[in-house]
Amino acid sequence: MNKYLSITLIACAAGMFGAATGCENKPTIKVDESSNPNADNTKKNERDTSPAAVTPMDQAENPTDRAITQKVRQEVVKNGELSMNAKNVKIITNKGVVTLRGPVETAKERDAIAAVAKSVTDVNSVDNQLEVKNP
Repeated sequence: MNKYLSITLIACAAGMFGAATGCENKPTIKVDESSNPNADNTKKNERDTSPAAVTPMDQAENPTDRAITQKVRQEVVKNGELSMNAKNVKIITNKGVVTLRGPVETAKERDAIAAVAKSVTDVNSVDNQLEVKNP
């Protein structure tokens, strides 16, 4: 039994000894939001409520569009030069049109992701809406 699991079981047994429900009390994690005031995405999320905004819910479910999104994602993730933000951008494909959304660190990352999307078979066009954090 690994060390973490053993400690967890001991802590649960000690804290809940005799309780019929077992170890259900979970620790509360408190986040200090004042340390990163830019973490609030409320304004950015509000723009997704516009009927014209392309969101992941607009991803087409046909095999061709799903394959395009999958191939773009695989190529982006395996690129070791991209930041974690760049690897987590939204990639949405509908009728061969790939929409890219989200933050990237540099214009170089924005261009690299767009180039990947354009290179994938069956892509008709790329709508590059990626936002550069450090131009």
